[in-house]
Amino acid sequence: MSKDPDKKAKADKKKKSKKRKTGGLNPPLDAGQSTESTIDLPYRPCVGIALFNDKGDVWIGNRIGFEGAWQLPQGGIDGDETPEQAALRELKEEIGTDKAEIIAETPDWLTYDLPDHLIGKAFGGKYRGQKQKWFAMHYRGEDGDFVIHGKHPEFDAWRWNDFLSLPDLIVPFKRPVYQQLVEIFKTVPDQIKQSEDQA
Repeated sequence: MSKDPDKKAKADKKKKSKKRKTGGLNPPLDAGQSTESTIDLPYRPCVGIALFNDKGDVWIGNRIGFEGAWQLPQGGIDGDETPEQAALRELKEEIGTDKAEIIAETPDWLTYDLPDHLIGKAFGGKYRGQKQKWFAMHYRGEDGDFVIHGKHPEFDAWRWNDFLSLPDLIVPFKRPVYQQLVEIFKTVPDQIKQSEDQA
């Protein structure tokens, strides 16, 4: 007994239509919309460091394995660490030196949500995104002090970059945090340059 080809075509069309309406297994989220599982996940507490040289430029590193994925040093807060302690530890771990002086910090925690395709994968699937306490630091060492190929390397390249243009280099889902950061720390480069001129 042969199958009716018209009937099969109609059934396939119905399946495709249903899939389009539901978005398949992982429908994209509209702006401001979250899945219930995402809402239930906490933000991972971490720190970020905007490390400035004497010229007021900021240190940026390119994440290993992701060409053009520039970012500032950052990482999680361990155990009973204060954010300040975590920031100096992360600096040492990620760029090989902590020869820096904290000169400012964000008054509030800045948060970002992971894009839907990373939920359940990044951070061991435990977090919806990160909440970050950011520190502006004045670097007191030499460029030769940087070691990015340490025990657990995060970066495969680094450079000094203009701070105000930083958000243009950042992946889209983190960019709003960097835009806020630039607004909060926008006077820091000039303050550093002035202090160096007076020294």
